[in-house]
Amino acid sequence: MLAQLKPAAVMLLALTLITGLGYPWAVTGLAHLLFPNEAAGSLIPKEGGWAGSRLIGQPFDDPRYFWSRLSATAPAPYNAASSTGSNLGPLNPALKDAVKARVDALRAADPGNDAPIPVDLVTASGSGLDPHISMAAAEYQVARVAKARGIAEAVVRSKVAEHTALRTFGVMGEPTVNVLEVNLALDALGTPAR
Repeated sequence: MLAQLKPAAVMLLALTLITGLGYPWAVTGLAHLLFPNEAAGSLIPKEGGWAGSRLIGQPFDDPRYFWSRLSATAPAPYNAASSTGSNLGPLNPALKDAVKARVDALRAADPGNDAPIPVDLVTASGSGLDPHISMAAAEYQVARVAKARGIAEAVVRSKVAEHTALRTFGVMGEPTVNVLEVNLALDALGTPAR
């Protein structure tokens, strides 16, 4: 039995070193070498720190900013350690209440806008962390953001266009707008903060 135990222990140790240490270090090193920004979390620098990640949504409720999709993560919204969807069905009263509250907030922030509200502004994504909104959701908010900042809608639309990701390979998915990036671009215009 000892003759069989020794090779098994050596193989366990060798595979642990190869697959548990060597392979992860090699892949991590290669990722940092080839894709340094992505391997570091796609962080967006801001004076003295980080504004956030291009990959994780953030809550915005000031009328001067584009608002993100809702987040269903707990205990706080956009909690990357707790990625989850709401798992609420279409007949669930809690989902109806959440949608109604968001519709009311959007209408209160822009009372003159009677356009239909895009569904992604009143529902959470599957992860609860989505940093993007649809083009329709961005267009719905353009007038409010422009008015709150005191700038032309054309300027806001140009910033939205600059931060729009087109379809992958020209065919997969829909164009989306990164909310954090467009909000930071608007802040960079020098509009006064509140």
